[in-house]
Amino acid sequence: MRKLTVVLAALVTLGTATPAQAATPYRILHWNVAGNTMHKGSTTDGLIAAATSRIRGSGAVFASLNEVCRQQFDALIKSLRAAGWPEDPANFARFEIALPGRSGGPCQGKDYGIALFSKKPLGAADRTTLPDDGDEPRKLLCAALRDQPRTRFCTTHSTFVDAYRLPQLTAIFGKLDAYRAGGEQVIIAGDFNAAPDFGRMNRFYSAQVDTPNNSGNYGHYREVDDADAANCPGYGARTVEAADGGGPCRTGTKIDMIFAHEDDYVAGSSSGEARPSPVSCGGRACSDHRILTGTVTLR
Repeated sequence: MRKLTVVLAALVTLGTATPAQAATPYRILHWNVAGNTMHKGSTTDGLIAAATSRIRGSGAVFASLNEVCRQQFDALIKSLRAAGWPEDPANFARFEIALPGRSGGPCQGKDYGIALFSKKPLGAADRTTLPDDGDEPRKLLCAALRDQPRTRFCTTHSTFVDAYRLPQLTAIFGKLDAYRAGGEQVIIAGDFNAAPDFGRMNRFYSAQVDTPNNSGNYGHYREVDDADAANCPGYGARTVEAADGGGPCRTGTKIDMIFAHEDDYVAGSSSGEARPSPVSCGGRACSDHRILTGTVTLR
């Protein structure tokens, strides 16, 4: 009887330990490419080659772009296919329009918006319009993996209009909470137009993030760069290309971020870094944003 009890106890221990130990790392790249502001919709000035090179070279499983023109999105699809990056060349990218194409408009009259890419095949896209800021229709674009429908990747580019920052952030993270309530794990990357130490971010950042550079938090989301001891702990490395001396450590402003929920996030196993924009676009920097890459490990 004693032997049977020991065996049963061991089986129970194994049964509970295996799921707890299961974890999957995801490598993510996010870049606001300033596709209209700095490129005027061009697909031949070096941007497409730079984006392809950085996505492949980073080892990214997911990539998101903000401020991208439709023709740049289409050109990047072709370039990534030719480079052999996606597992399914016919199903790995999604685009959401912020400003529809029109004569005399941005992007040489083509659509302007946000995009996401996945090395693994994607399921249907979920598209959410954020509260209207009176400037530009802001969107949240999400898609689950086709073969792992409980794993979802999202991107957004929220407003810089101060009165609408909090309403849009609330809508974004509320949508993520709804996905989680449905049993999904979500990673989101984007230009949030809000720095980590802004008071309005306290309700979203996890209370686990508590440093002199980012305190008072009471939310549930961790950012890939929030535990980097080398880059303003709690805040992270700057993502604005200009060395503006912003942020609590005066090392530069951070507004591009990659988040996951603290309950899904394996503490201590994730990391992020912001690398300079390539200077291969007509002899100048390809964007006024740095390229943010990170590894998020989910339970």
